[in-house]
Amino acid sequence: MKNAIFYYKEKDAPKPNKPNHIGTSVLIQCQDKLLLEHRKDSDTWAVIGGGLNIDESLIEGAIREVKEETGILLDKKDLEFYKIYDDPTRIASYPDGNIMRIITVVYRIFLNELPTVVCSSESRELKFFRKEELKDISISATHIPIIEDYLLEIESESICLK
Repeated sequence: MKNAIFYYKEKDAPKPNKPNHIGTSVLIQCQDKLLLEHRKDSDTWAVIGGGLNIDESLIEGAIREVKEETGILLDKKDLEFYKIYDDPTRIASYPDGNIMRIITVVYRIFLNELPTVVCSSESRELKFFRKEELKDISISATHIPIIEDYLLEIESESICLK
């Protein structure tokens, strides 16, 4: 089975042949750790999330994706908007031939205790990572800017606390 290939700021990325793809992701943080999924379709780690259904709001899509991919039930009042990632070099190429520019609206939530997680059929593994561990794993290219911003924020918070 061919894998999905994700691109970010790569000159050799293929040109999209489908309309823009809008998705949502959620930075799920707990005890100074971030929850990521090890994706089956690309053998890379990514922030929890996925494509928006045509009949749902962005926040509804985020809540649905988290439930589908982790089993965690979220309440929309607990989610906070984080950032929109709309760089036109965020491209996904799928085995079926579809190539799309990816636009992602990211939310975040801070959990007080580590939840029980249930891996979906789309994932190999779910794991909470400390910031130091994030530099040693293969991250999906379209999620690199999300993780970079997360790490910059964590670093600046630790500097402010000193």
